[in-house]
Amino acid sequence: MRVLVVGAGATGGYFGARLAETGRDVTFLVRPARAEKLAAAGLVVKSPVGDIQIAKPATVTAADLKEGAREGFDLVLLSCKAYDLDGALADVAPAVGEGTAVLPILNGMRHLDILDARFGRERVLGGSCSIVATLGATGEIRQMNELHTLTYGERDGTRSARILAVEALMEGVRFQPRLSEVIGLEMWEKWVFLATLAGSTCLMRATIGDIVGAPGGRAFLEGLYEECIAVATANGAVPREKPVLTGRGILTAEGSAFTASMLRDIEGGGRIEADHIVGDLIARASDPEACPLLRQAYTHLKAYENRRRREQT
Repeated sequence: MRVLVVGAGATGGYFGARLAETGRDVTFLVRPARAEKLAAAGLVVKSPVGDIQIAKPATVTAADLKEGAREGFDLVLLSCKAYDLDGALADVAPAVGEGTAVLPILNGMRHLDILDARFGRERVLGGSCSIVATLGATGEIRQMNELHTLTYGERDGTRSARILAVEALMEGVRFQPRLSEVIGLEMWEKWVFLATLAGSTCLMRATIGDIVGAPGGRAFLEGLYEECIAVATANGAVPREKPVLTGRGILTAEGSAFTASMLRDIEGGGRIEADHIVGDLIARASDPEACPLLRQAYTHLKAYENRRRREQT
């Protein structure tokens, strides 16, 4: 199976490197500058579960794809930020052929609508990942802890020939892959948790433990979580009891230093996925007026985006 990984950043680069490490046929779609750096220094991963150094990873640029280096990719692994999705799709489109499956590992659900419209629903798998990683100053990928899961599945729950081929592709890799027959539900469950985590820690500019320890903090967190769960339920994705209990425990843990990566992006003055993670959840509510806490968090995120835009002009 030939795999095209869109980008060689912290997430796609990590999972792509782990696949390449086991001898899989992996090519990275990268910008020309990144291709030059990878050719010179290789693809380097620093990880508590084992470092990787691939001296000369296979790379291709968008221009290469347009010029014809596009044949034979069986799987496209898509891991960009939501705000980079349109550009990524334009770059990768020439590589998506009749038999190509697209495996996105973005958060939320909005990207599925965009991918379906661009490539056809039949080509788009469901997917999710959990990893804490970043790019170092010299372009190396640094995994911050041992969390590195990648979940995938057909959105109709079938065990198709192609999803079994993906499962075979994942055998023996040094991360935690898992085939799910309820991938759509799992994506919703992760989304309601992430929207609660991002909405609360960004709005309060604080860790979960800081919020829980503040007057009304626990009630705010629980109320926001219930609003998000209600939206999922209204869309036919009723979160299961165990994930909900686990999520509630994490979101109300006293003394927890847990925050969303979106808060770290805000504190660093970076771009954020406000519309994809929070705004789209409100848009899918049967009654947006029934989501006052979520709407408050969204107003805050959009105000940050407005300020950032203003200060950069």
